[in-house]
Amino acid sequence: MTARILSIGTAVPPAVLHQNAVRDLFAAQPGIGRLSQRLVRAAFDASAIETRHTVLTDFAEALDPGGAGSDAAGPAALPVISDDEALLSPSTGTRNDTYIALAPELSARAAREALSAASVAPAEITHVVTVSCTGMYAPGPDYRLVRDLGLPTSVERYHLGFIGCAAAVPALRAAARMCAAQPDAVVLVVCAELCTLHFRVADDPDQILAASLFADGAAAAVVSADPARRAERWLDLDRFATAVTDDGERDMTWTIGDAGFEMVLTAEVPRIIGREIRAAVAEVIGDGRVDTWAVHPGGRAVLDRVESGLDLPSDALAASRAVLRDYGNMSSATILFILRSLLDADTLRDGETIATLAFGPGLTMEAALLTAGVAAGADTGVAETASTDAVRAEPVASWT
Repeated sequence: MTARILSIGTAVPPAVLHQNAVRDLFAAQPGIGRLSQRLVRAAFDASAIETRHTVLTDFAEALDPGGAGSDAAGPAALPVISDDEALLSPSTGTRNDTYIALAPELSARAAREALSAASVAPAEITHVVTVSCTGMYAPGPDYRLVRDLGLPTSVERYHLGFIGCAAAVPALRAAARMCAAQPDAVVLVVCAELCTLHFRVADDPDQILAASLFADGAAAAVVSADPARRAERWLDLDRFATAVTDDGERDMTWTIGDAGFEMVLTAEVPRIIGREIRAAVAEVIGDGRVDTWAVHPGGRAVLDRVESGLDLPSDALAASRAVLRDYGNMSSATILFILRSLLDADTLRDGETIATLAFGPGLTMEAALLTAGVAAGADTGVAETASTDAVRAEPVASWT
């Protein structure tokens, strides 16, 4: 039996950052040089991002008094901005404490939405797989979900930590393997990232680029191979692949520093992806067709390079570009936001194949080939297609 995504839930903090306002704040910081000011403006203006969400309520309020930040529930997340709008540099410990305080609620909110959409009760969950690279603690996110959602205390728990933006795909692969080994399994996959906790002012181009891209969000998926659990629409997890480039090990890194986690994201990353993408994608797709693309928007340049490297039409990455525009790069959670937009779309067709790509440190590409399922008679807004049997890829249970 093929494991499938039954539903996807998403959650973002209520505080909204408007890209132009964040750009102007970073460019006006005391002590920043003229070259860095130009880099800030260039990076933010080229990002193709309009809005992002953050747990930093005081930061959002300073940029937009009386706006979304002022209505955010809960305590101010972190002292990151002074009265004169100078950005502060909290210690790593302070940032991580904020992650511990705020990430669990966001995770639980996305998970509850996914469970509700799949008509799955918390008591029915057999496995939990959590993902995050923006904070760490023990007992960790997997434990908190058991407690906060009222999951069975016997649930099997796994955590994928510090894998970066590509981590949701390995999490789905792990869920599919669990379902192959235990056909009655119901797996809850939850990705939660609070990237804005690690904002920092620096003349380093890598830090400037990171500040222009990253955002906060969480997403959850319910995965099962039990055919009785299928609703009106779902995404079959048909096959997976991993590729590591010959270079790029130093071009995308994520390490822990004394003043937050430190990102290296050089201009070589899009170029490496563009150069390597065709060979890497061939491993997961083979000779099969692809109807739709779900590509992690590491940045606009990454999407542009994927588009050109695969000779895709200009609208092929529309779903990825829309999520980037409205939410920014939420690291591991982002690809699930894209898949949710496809799963919920009126245009989803039975048998539609979806190539899913995400990129992480290494430089690593994680890929999955999914097939959409739409129940007979379901309202999709388009005519139904023929049976998917003739076009479906080999099931993950037997693919190596």
